[in-house]
Amino acid sequence: MSKTAALVALLLLGTPAFGGSSQRISDDDKIDILRGIEAEYAKAKVPIPRSKKPLPYNSNGSFDPQMWMKVAQEYGPAARTGDLVQVTKITFEADRIVLQLNHGFRGGRHWYDNVQVGMGDPMGMPMPAPGTPVSGGGAAPGGTTIAILFHEKLPPVTSEELKKTLSTILDFDMHSATKDYVSTLPAPVKTAIQQKKAISGMDRDQVLLALGRPRTKDRQTIDGVDYEDWIYGEPPGKITFVRFAGSKVVSVKEEYAAVGGSTVPNLPAQ
Repeated sequence: MSKTAALVALLLLGTPAFGGSSQRISDDDKIDILRGIEAEYAKAKVPIPRSKKPLPYNSNGSFDPQMWMKVAQEYGPAARTGDLVQVTKITFEADRIVLQLNHGFRGGRHWYDNVQVGMGDPMGMPMPAPGTPVSGGGAAPGGTTIAILFHEKLPPVTSEELKKTLSTILDFDMHSATKDYVSTLPAPVKTAIQQKKAISGMDRDQVLLALGRPRTKDRQTIDGVDYEDWIYGEPPGKITFVRFAGSKVVSVKEEYAAVGGSTVPNLPAQ
């Protein structure tokens, strides 16, 4: 087999990076992974499609880009290269670790919210080789799920090792960059993000950093001004209404809804 053929085989099929170990992942390992990765932000290094089923990704850092491309043609993008994603759930199965990004398939915005008519693939760009820089850099448009396949019973693995395993597609150092970005913001905005609150003057990305994805959105025009409301929370409990005019928050209102309280419907199933 030529070196080129061997490289292609490695990319498409992969071999377990942790293979051959007789040890098994421990509860302490799992706790370390949950503490070190769950709720963390990362920057997408390649286009990542939305998928109803977990996208297969080998523990040696390889995956099948053509297979991912086919999924993207059906469901659109979860993240473009450079977009910020969040690990919102981690589960451990017999031979794999499953990561939910941006609350999974039903999370994020509809992929067609920002679609532009034209020729090309549904991710808005050709699928590049891993690590190739392509445009992006905003909040990811959707969510998905990735299954890290070990091809054996789960071996011992730390959160840092898992981040390195994912380094072909995700850059977790972006979390540090996010901290640096937050540190440059005006003190009230920085404090609000740290306290997981929204305040007037924030933009959409800052609200996403503070509160995450809203349960639903509502748009209306009042006296010729277009408003967009982001609604967080479920009854019974606190409901938060974040109102945007243009790109900035103009008001934040909190109400308590009792059991059976009526607010607004959830975003429709995607």
